[in-house]
This record gives sequence, C-alpha cells and structure tokens, in this order.
Amino acid sequence: MLRQPDAHHRYHSAHDRFIKPIIEDFFNKEFPNTFGPNMRSNIADELLVIFNSNNKDTQTIKPGQILWNAVHKDTRADSRNRKLVPVVLTIVADEDISMLEKKKAISENRQNVIARITQEAYDQGALLSMRDIGLLLASCVGLISADRKRYEQKHSCSLPHTGTLHDMGSCITHKYQIVFKYVIEKKDPVIIAKETHHSLKAVDHYLKDYNRVKLLYLDNKSTEYIKAATAMPIYVINQYINIINQYVKEQNAS
Repeated sequence: MLRQPDAHHRYHSAHDRFIKPIIEDFFNKEFPNTFGPNMRSNIADELLVIFNSNNKDTQTIKPGQILWNAVHKDTRADSRNRKLVPVVLTIVADEDISMLEKKKAISENRQNVIARITQEAYDQGALLSMRDIGLLLASCVGLISADRKRYEQKHSCSLPHTGTLHDMGSCITHKYQIVFKYVIEKKDPVIIAKETHHSLKAVDHYLKDYNRVKLLYLDNKSTEYIKAATAMPIYVINQYINIINQYVKEQNAS
C-alpha cells in the first residue's frame, strides 16, 4: 500500500470539523455495529437536508415573517406518509399597519393576514390548517374559520387550505363552490380548478359524484340506496343532497 504524502496526514483530519463528518462520527460511535460507512454518509446527507431546510438566516426572513412547518399540498395531515414543508409566512406586513392607522377593524386585518399566509404557504408547496393559523395568530380555531369564510364571501374566492383541498375537518365549502361554478355560472372545469385551487382531476371527481347523487336523488331513491349504488359515505351523500336542493331551487326560481 502506497504511503500517503505528508500533506494528507497534516490536513486530512481537518475534514472532521464540518457538520457531515460530525454526524457520521456520531453514528459510528453510538451505533458501531448497525450502520456501515455508506449508510452513515446517506443518513448524514438526509439530516443535512432537514437541517438546512429548517434553518433560514436573516437574509431570507424579513421582519414580520416567521418559519413554519406546514403539510405538503400533496399529502394529508393524517397520512402515514405525511410530508412537511418549511414555509416562510408574513404575519405582519407594512400594509397591515397602514390599515390599523386608518382605524380599520382588527377582524378585517386578521382576514387579510389569513388570506395572505394561506396563499404564501400554497405558493411554497404547502397548506395551512385553521389550527396552524390559530396557533400562529394566538386565536381560537372557530374565530379563524369564521374570518376565513368572511374573506372568501367578500372576495368570492376559495382560499387554499387543508379543509378545502384535503377534505379535512367539516369544511365543505369547496363542494358548494365547485358545483355552483359549474351548474349556475356554467364555467369550464379547467377554469373552476384554477379558481378553487384544485386539480382538474379533483374537480372532475366532485362533479361526477354530484351528478351521480343528483340522478338517484331526483329519482326519489333513499340515501341508503344511494350509498349502496355509489359506495359513498352517508355524510358525503347528504352534503351533495343539500347542494342539489339549494341549486335546484335556484334554477327553478330563475
């Protein structure tokens, strides 16, 4: 075996001053017979990815912003394969202060903050829940939900959050909005998907279920019959029946 040059002996151990070798050394000492060199290296790389994604410096976070771990928009919070995404959220912006200077109501300011941070999270590949926002704003979930709904009604929009996009909790606003835009406003599913922050596949799924339930319900079939025919849960069927009753009346009245 060739002898390493003197420079190698002099400088090689300096590599151990960096984070990855320190992590590898930890696993080597604490689990000497569990992980080989390649596995220790791979684990260290993964831990560094986690560390770096959760460690933002002052150049990337501005005054008024915070770092929060939110659920990835493609995974549910109750999934065994749940994935979290570090997101930077603007809790206080200059325009918020300007609104308060003009004696705008605190609730109106809070509605704008809710809208802003839900959109910021979505733009970064994540979704906030009402519980998340309640924690961040030190408010109860009921108050946050009420303010979110007021904002959506005022601006005729659907904010992206776990309740609408992951069917979490009791939120069914997305079903009403999607069906309303399709049945009453006669909009194309592609446009509906964009306006409601849903995938086209999800929109098609809701519309298909709506039409299946509508066909059977208007044929005077019971909810038990509809459940057997569609394999949908009763509570979902009842949601669609409520929508059908509302929109059929609107169409008949027009």
